[in-house]
Amino acid sequence: MTRSLRAFKRWMRSQEIDCSDTLAFKEDDQGILVQAVCDLKEGDLVATIPKQACLTIKTSVAKELIEETGLDGSLGLSLALMFEGSLGQESAWYGYLQVLPDRECIPLVWSLEEVDALLMGTELHKIVKEDKALLYEDWKECILPLITSGSSKLDPSSFGVEQYFAAKSLVTSRAFEIDDFHGSGMVPLADLFNHKTGAENVHFSVSSSSHSDVENEDGNNDVPENNNHKASSEDAITDSSDDDQTPLEMIIVREVEAGSEVFNTYGSMGNAALLHRYGFTEPDNPFDIVNIDLELIVQWSSSSFSKRYSRARLSTWRKLDWSGCVSQNSEYFEISSQGEPQLELLILLHIICLPEETYHVLNCTQGSSGEYEKSKNILFEGTIGNLPGAQEKRREVLLTRTVCRALVALADIRESLYGPNSLQDDLNALRSCCIQERKLYHSLVLRVSERRILERLRICASRSNNRK
Repeated sequence: MTRSLRAFKRWMRSQEIDCSDTLAFKEDDQGILVQAVCDLKEGDLVATIPKQACLTIKTSVAKELIEETGLDGSLGLSLALMFEGSLGQESAWYGYLQVLPDRECIPLVWSLEEVDALLMGTELHKIVKEDKALLYEDWKECILPLITSGSSKLDPSSFGVEQYFAAKSLVTSRAFEIDDFHGSGMVPLADLFNHKTGAENVHFSVSSSSHSDVENEDGNNDVPENNNHKASSEDAITDSSDDDQTPLEMIIVREVEAGSEVFNTYGSMGNAALLHRYGFTEPDNPFDIVNIDLELIVQWSSSSFSKRYSRARLSTWRKLDWSGCVSQNSEYFEISSQGEPQLELLILLHIICLPEETYHVLNCTQGSSGEYEKSKNILFEGTIGNLPGAQEKRREVLLTRTVCRALVALADIRESLYGPNSLQDDLNALRSCCIQERKLYHSLVLRVSERRILERLRICASRSNNRK
């Protein structure tokens, strides 16, 4: 066991964190993992963690500074983490901070060159670049003034933009929602358990004071910020009279054999979400999806028909109260891991591809009484009931030959965003890549998983087209 791990165990004892002897810590190239020393059974309590041992805005010595500046959410928690780190051994969390990496290897802290080279075409490319710009603005507007004003006496070397991005990467990937009083915070020990989709062994139990008394599935949430307070850090870790003192618990929910790793879960997420938030991916992730932006569909439709035609058909789709998914001012449609397109996408393509006569009849239903039911009857050819198999029948009706060809064309357009390398090129690169090359390895897993979904979409569309 390394010196930092031994110090961390001593620190846990000093903060009355009760970690069962049935758990052991192991370090490898990917960080720290938790193993079972002996067989663990469902219901076993393996750890209790006092809330005052958690690093939150309420417990940090930066509490007053953060509250005076009006900062909250993950920005506030990031500032608290930076402040405690700047104190070195004087911080009450020094023993805990020593086992944390300087930063988590999430795309947020990659260079722009790496983001462009490794994430081109993926679900994350645009999102990460937007995130980086927004976080820089947060630092410039909220933290830089604290440095330049001189009133808070913050050391610029500990609170620069690089340090903020590093702290934000740790908060994004490791913070838990604790309760209404503390909000989100860094929870020592709980954040050492690695993730495994659908096969977790341990759950983090939240106090009943948070109105939920449920396991944390997300792993992180927004939190408020802290203040430059001259009281000692030891005072801060024990002073919180409004806090419910019920400890947090780690409870076994699935048996673990001796010597096996003990996993937590961060939720049911696809590889894009896992890489974005936690810095890793999982091969053959059943929750993977690919998004097709509405603007790509408009691009395809305008090239196949006319812009006026495309605008009219899109307008009809909207008037019938259909819409796609919306995130950050972008509208898109999901393709499942099995290559199945979102129903709303099929309806839009069906309307775009309708013969003029049928489209005219559909348009005439607008403004009439019972228009929604009439339009559904036209679109789904009467298959609008809730009888067994109705959903599959509706999809079959929508998957006309022209819609199937449209899906293949959209898959090709979406695939072109990855650049000149083929799926086989990516597969070859992944086979020869070492997992220690974290950025390259996980970006390749993401690219391959997304491109395989597009491949399945083409296959599904082609099979439907051939049947018809």
